[in-house]
Amino acid sequence: MTGKTLTRADLSEAVHRQIGLSRSESADLVKAVLDLMSDTLVDGHSVKLSSFGTFMVRSKNGRVGRNPKTGEEVPITPRRVLVFRPSQVMKNVINGLEPGDSED
Repeated sequence: MTGKTLTRADLSEAVHRQIGLSRSESADLVKAVLDLMSDTLVDGHSVKLSSFGTFMVRSKNGRVGRNPKTGEEVPITPRRVLVFRPSQVMKNVINGLEPGDSED
């Protein structure tokens, strides 16, 4: 996959152009939204963005992994991981389908 990564600055600039807030206000707004999303996920709750998808935190159990180079067994500690599940609308958009269409 080649292409440009969307950054906070890009989001702030888009808010500035489309909404008309100052660049400073746009950056503050983007930061506030991302901070709220992060805090919600850290607290163990899901973040659902309609027509986009759901971010959630999943707990993974500890297990024994293996170093592929040496074959040595290595313990992997339990941890929490961030998971994103795209909505059906987003899946359709990515696959070039109209919003009401489905791949069935």
